[in-house]
Amino acid sequence: MGAAAFVMAETLGVKYSVIVKAAIIPAIVYYAGILFQVQLRATKDKMLGLPRDQLPQIGQVMKERGHLLIPIIFLVGMMFASGWTVLKIAFWTILLTIAVAQLRPISRMSLKDIYDAFAKAARSTVSVAISCACVGIIVGVVSLTGFALNIASAIISIGNSSLFLTLLFTMITCMVLGMGLPSIPSYLITATIAAPALIQLGIPDLAAHMFCFYFAMFANLTPPVALASFAAAGISGGNPMKTGWVSVKLAIAGFIVPYMFVYNQGLLLTDVGLLGALWVGVTAFVGVFMIGVATEGFLYTKVNFVVRVIAGINALMLISADTTSSIIGLALCAAIIVFQRVCARKETPLAA
Repeated sequence: MGAAAFVMAETLGVKYSVIVKAAIIPAIVYYAGILFQVQLRATKDKMLGLPRDQLPQIGQVMKERGHLLIPIIFLVGMMFASGWTVLKIAFWTILLTIAVAQLRPISRMSLKDIYDAFAKAARSTVSVAISCACVGIIVGVVSLTGFALNIASAIISIGNSSLFLTLLFTMITCMVLGMGLPSIPSYLITATIAAPALIQLGIPDLAAHMFCFYFAMFANLTPPVALASFAAAGISGGNPMKTGWVSVKLAIAGFIVPYMFVYNQGLLLTDVGLLGALWVGVTAFVGVFMIGVATEGFLYTKVNFVVRVIAGINALMLISADTTSSIIGLALCAAIIVFQRVCARKETPLAA
């Protein structure tokens, strides 16, 4: 979430640690969904990774650059443990980073390096500052004119008081509003215009703002704008539009995750114990795995159309907050794995 997490904490009037805690499981589930799909596709296409002897040696890397983790540990620790402001923590983290970098020749910074780093950081903040200033004007206009309330009312009216339809139209609104914008401006705009529609239906503020932020960010990989996909195509030399559609397919779990934490707010770790967190985490992981199977059509061997449909329905059952539905979903997942394993063995020719 980057800097937007700090803005969200300020907007909602909660501690930064609350935002981090709420974002942990959805973020891990999203990336797990991508990893599942990449692994399934790589196995289907018989793609192999680098040999072990060509992989970086973690011991050697930590020996040479492990000390650079100290400022990150300090930053995260102070965010959770201290009562300092974000600016104060950032200030001391910068000083600590400079000091720690001097510990080894490989990371040691000269006065020119330090000056260049500060100059580069100052230049990079200009675009964000300008965007925030423009967004401030937009937020002020939509708040004072009542435009945000009108949009919220229109979304609820079109959704006909149906939570799912309201979420669907809010998703579309956020993706349109987030097109071509950095994370902070897109969050501020969607939080002002779209989030009130969800809050009016009784969805907690945190879940509503997270939902809007997720889909505002997905505008970066969804055609026709898809700035992140276009940037990736420029690096890889691929077709920008094809890259955009492939990115949508790979990130399909990410389009489901926001619905998951709206219907099952245990994913945000709000009002849930350790066992409850483990349960929603496990069902969410299995759910995105089934989404990967249904999307890629592969598990040990090719998955037929009927099993792909069942896997997709199974994923939706695991998204539900209903315990019975989740248990049935886990059982179905086990059955699909066993079935595909048997099919793969039948296809493997017996040794002579």
